[in-house]
Amino acid sequence: MPLVGVPFCTARSPMNPRTFLALAPLLLTPLAQADDCANATTQAAMNQCAAEQHKAADKELNTLYQRINQRLEDNPDRKKLLLGAQRAWVAFRDAECGFAASGVAGGSVYPLLYSNCTTELTKARVEAFKSYLECQEGDLGCPVPGN
Repeated sequence: MPLVGVPFCTARSPMNPRTFLALAPLLLTPLAQADDCANATTQAAMNQCAAEQHKAADKELNTLYQRINQRLEDNPDRKKLLLGAQRAWVAFRDAECGFAASGVAGGSVYPLLYSNCTTELTKARVEAFKSYLECQEGDLGCPVPGN
């Protein structure tokens, strides 16, 4: 539990160098993974990176979905509409990307193309969810009430 009014780090209490060294690999891991993906040379490595990128986008989408769902707690009808829309969207995304990558079905590049497609569509859905969460009170076109 954080102490109220007590700063985490002050000029009088710098971070212990051992603590910094222990945490540094954790801080640099995302950069290393991004670098690994940029330098992936095998199809398997590229497929894995694409799958990880989709997983990250999907995690962000799920977080935003839960936030929207919480805001709709007092509106079960709209909550039901959100659930139906999301299920339909997932079905669309999966079918669309299956079709988009169908030219290489059965090939080693299929997972890469499929994951890239699902990642891009998921990122677009993330942006839509963000706009729902950021719309202003009184916006009649906004299905999600403000805080």
